Amino acid sequence: MRAVVVVNPNATTVRHASREVLVAAVASAADVTVLTTTHRHHALEIAAQARDDGVGAVIAYGGDGTVNEVVNGVLHAGPGPQVPLVGVVPAGSANVFARNLGLPADPVRATERLLRALARPARSRTIGLGRANGRWFTFNAGLGLDADSVHGVEQARHRGKRATSGLYLRSAVRAYLASDRAVPLVTAELPRGELTPEMFLAFVTNSSPWTYLGRVGVRTAPRSSFDAGLDLVGATSLSIVRLAKHAGEVLLTRRGVRGPDTVHRHDLPWLTLHAAAPVSVQVDGEYLGTTQHLECVAVPRALGVLA
Repeated sequence: MRAVVVVNPNATTVRHASREVLVAAVASAADVTVLTTTHRHHALEIAAQARDDGVGAVIAYGGDGTVNEVVNGVLHAGPGPQVPLVGVVPAGSANVFARNLGLPADPVRATERLLRALARPARSRTIGLGRANGRWFTFNAGLGLDADSVHGVEQARHRGKRATSGLYLRSAVRAYLASDRAVPLVTAELPRGELTPEMFLAFVTNSSPWTYLGRVGVRTAPRSSFDAGLDLVGATSLSIVRLAKHAGEVLLTRRGVRGPDTVHRHDLPWLTLHAAAPVSVQVDGEYLGTTQHLECVAVPRALGVLA
């Protein structure tokens, strides 16, 4: 099998020595080409070319942003038998997709798992994904406060800050304090003509946990799965008391968020989020600017993964 390894040198835990070990290991199981990203969307371009060239596997060595670009690259012409298998060696700050696949967080152990998968590609796992305004996502997309927090983290990283759980928490607090907590802006249009109540924030998940704080999984929609449709979670109140209650629910229990001030729908084939004014949007932890409409679609069995 021909394989391309896409390395993001700016990922949190990418080290030269680890990269050399990974490359040597993959080279023992495949005809490997290693390409290092130099700019935003470079991983997408590499993965798209790999698909067009008939490469059998594309391996992302980086964080969730690198993985998302690789997935969008191999699926640039849609799912099908010609799509390369995707492997992941996690090297970011959260590695949500890799961890939700059950991959080890340690790059060395993840590489060992990858080698076993490369040895039996016919037994690769096929998972469902989501699309948000045409952009593939592997675990979530969001509007509002969630995306504002992601934007804050990206701005801090551009200033040289390291992505940590503390940085994400501080960014979330700043986004909350800066938000308009008086007027909810977002509604969701659902199958069978259902409209949700107005929400201050909404996110759509394709797996669970939704994210991680260190080793702790944040389970907003515990039944969300790569093998089901999409889950919608929203908040109709930004009361600090209610948010504190929900924080306890998602961190300390496996029930997810509950209560009359929340919206939760499970296993949706599609949904459309509408905002009364432009609001922030994020996909797989990457800030994409603002929008007033986010069309999300579940795509079953979209991608083969080496897991």
